[in-house]
Amino acid sequence: MTTSNSAPAGDLTSQVLHKLSTQSPILSSEAFPAATFQDVKAALDRLGSRSMVTYETMEREEALLEPEAEQIAAHGSHEARVFEAVREAMEGLTIQELEQAIGDKTVTKLGQGKAFKEKWISKGKDGKLVATVRLIFLWGGDLICRAEPELTPYVSLLQADSIKDSTRAVLLQVKETKTGDAKALADLKKRKLIKLQKVVTFKIDKGPKFALEIEKEETDLTSDMLSSGSWKTAKFKPYNFRALGSDQNAGALHPLNKVRHEFRQIFFEMGFEEMPTNKFVETGFWNFDALFVPQQHPARDLQDTFYISDPKVADKPRPLVEGQNPEEYWNNVKEVHQDGKFGSIGYKYPWSADESLKLVLRTHTTSISTAMLYKLASQKGPDGRPPPARYFSIDRVFRNETVDATHLAEFHQVEGVIADYGLTLGGLMEFMEVFFGKMGITDLKFKPAYNPYTEPSMEIFSYHKGLGKLVEIGNSGMFRPEMLESMGLPKDMRVFGWGLSLERPTMIKYKISNIRELLGHKVDLGFIERNPAVRLEKE
Repeated sequence: MTTSNSAPAGDLTSQVLHKLSTQSPILSSEAFPAATFQDVKAALDRLGSRSMVTYETMEREEALLEPEAEQIAAHGSHEARVFEAVREAMEGLTIQELEQAIGDKTVTKLGQGKAFKEKWISKGKDGKLVATVRLIFLWGGDLICRAEPELTPYVSLLQADSIKDSTRAVLLQVKETKTGDAKALADLKKRKLIKLQKVVTFKIDKGPKFALEIEKEETDLTSDMLSSGSWKTAKFKPYNFRALGSDQNAGALHPLNKVRHEFRQIFFEMGFEEMPTNKFVETGFWNFDALFVPQQHPARDLQDTFYISDPKVADKPRPLVEGQNPEEYWNNVKEVHQDGKFGSIGYKYPWSADESLKLVLRTHTTSISTAMLYKLASQKGPDGRPPPARYFSIDRVFRNETVDATHLAEFHQVEGVIADYGLTLGGLMEFMEVFFGKMGITDLKFKPAYNPYTEPSMEIFSYHKGLGKLVEIGNSGMFRPEMLESMGLPKDMRVFGWGLSLERPTMIKYKISNIRELLGHKVDLGFIERNPAVRLEKE
């Protein structure tokens, strides 16, 4: 059942029925040797659905000769060909002469070692290869005994004239029977002389409704059949309730969206409000200056930030809510940088408005947090002061980084901000324990760090069991007073924030080592469809 010039399945069904009428049961491999597996299976399924035949599947392994084994079966094993070439040369052969006599360097090289091992050839005194001799001691013409070579006047030398080529014999048997001794087959397979192939054969027998002709079965009840009454005698095809339906190519959430959903649920559970994050393009003012990042900071270099070429600059900040005075905010930020204000000595450099108005692809979502805090400064609570607030965002940011297994030019940032009165660093640490605990991340470690817009600042670490070491999972800190007071927030309001990438926990949860397999044009759609939803607190 391997050739392609077989009869179509429709003709094969008739052949099966006629074959069964003369002999039952039959083997498909013997009855239809030229038919393919697919054609035989289709014909049997068609007949089996009508209970005209029954069949059972039989599997066996066949040994097939590789091209090298075919040559051995035809011309002899490598060692036998070496022996024959040496035997025919009465005075022996050098290696070069042996290669010329055989005409194949590979056969010569492999055959030599095997022939030496079998003691079919040996090296003579002149270094040439000679066929092994049998030494027969003669005395008066009578055979005394056989012995290893010790030349004496009474010894007559007789050259070996034949050998037993067992390799060729085994391969010829395998070629004829497609099988052989298990140990011999394993050895031949190890030598890459044969390959084992699974062969499927069907044992076919007559079914309860066996007939030589296939009765036509109707699949639909038509109006003509109803009007003519032919439906009363018509044979209808039974429903196959076990038939599988066609694959439904439904959509699937990307792993990042699954983890993002889990993060959002955690934030909502803890009373946070989601910030609008649809502004991918920001001015340098919101992205850097309002965050107390100096204009000479390396993060603002072309090699770290994507700058927009057209248009290159934007207008000054506009009111975000009614009653705001963005010009005052603009001037406060300028003074904090240039001369110092609100308790800060500043950076003492000439601050450039043109640099501040350049358009960039946002490098972090903290620019959104800053705008939200500026809006919060204009709100009044029951006590006449800005009310406490909790904000979060999860969205894409862009940095001009070299793409590798752990870095992309665009990724997602998860950010949370809490504004309230009387907040302390200890409160931030305790909140981080609760927040990350909801993701199943415990045993946090904190390390002092530096951020231009937070003081104090901390990097957050957790022990990764798989890697066997502490890994950084986020960054956090308390926003600087000069940043908050510039936008009009009261002195006693404290704000702490933290952030982490969305990709890192996703890679850990889905066991992905290369970030390019998670985001970008190289993502495997099958991987996205196969992976289930994620629970961050579960192992």
